[in-house]
Amino acid sequence: MKSTRFLPLSLSRSLAVALPFALPFAVLLATGAAGAQTANPPAGDYIFERGSGALRVKADGHFDITTIGANAHTCALDGTIVRGKAKIDDTACVVSFAVSADKVQVSTNGVDQCRESCGARATFEGTYTRPTPGCTDKAVAGARKSFKRQYDAKDYAAARTTLTPVLADCAPTLDWITTGWIRNDVALAQLRAGDRAACLQTLQPLAEDAALSDDGIKENYPPADAEIYLPVVRATRTNLKLCRS
Repeated sequence: MKSTRFLPLSLSRSLAVALPFALPFAVLLATGAAGAQTANPPAGDYIFERGSGALRVKADGHFDITTIGANAHTCALDGTIVRGKAKIDDTACVVSFAVSADKVQVSTNGVDQCRESCGARATFEGTYTRPTPGCTDKAVAGARKSFKRQYDAKDYAAARTTLTPVLADCAPTLDWITTGWIRNDVALAQLRAGDRAACLQTLQPLAEDAALSDDGIKENYPPADAEIYLPVVRATRTNLKLCRS
C-alpha cells in the first residue's frame, strides 16, 4: 500500500487546529546543527515537504508546526526557539532548527518523547521552505481564481499562461491534491487551445493512477488519502479521454 502521499496543506491546517492540544515548548540554549547557522529561523511562514504542513516563526522566536502524513495522521507542536533549539517541557525531547538560505531543517535528538506530538504515520522532521512570492497559499489561490475567470471567458491562451508557471515553479511546495487539480486545469486549457500533445504530457504523471479502477485506488492508498484523491483521478480519466479523442 502506498503511504507517502499527503493531504492538502489547507486540510492539514484545519485538522491540526482540531487537535485537542499542542505540546508547549520551553527554551534551551545550545549550539546549532553542523553546517547551518546557529540562529533562530527568520520570522515568516515555511512550507513542509510537498505542501504537507507548515512552520510559522514569529520575531520573538515563538513557532508552531502543523504537518499531516498518510491517512490523515497529524503532528502539532509549538513553543519558543533560542539559538536554534527548543526543548519540550518535562521531557528529554530537543527540537533543532538549522537555517540555510530559504530553508529550515527541523530535526530532533531522537528520543521517544518527540513522537508524542504526532500520529503514527506523521512526522514533523524534515525540510521547510519559504515559498517564493508566486507560490504562497494566497498567490496560488489567486492564480487559480484568475485561471477560472479566463477559462470561463474562453480565453484559453491567457488561462494557460496564468496557471502553467504555478505548476512549473511551485512543485516543491504544492500539496499533491492541489497539484493534481492544477494539472487537470492546465491540461484542459491546453486542449481548448488546440494542443492535445501538451494536454497529454501535462496529465502523464497522473495517467498510471487514472488507469486504475476506483477499487484499485482504494487498494493502493490509505482510506483518507483515497477519499480525497478519487475526484482528481476521475477528472483525469475524463480529461485523458478528451485529449486522446
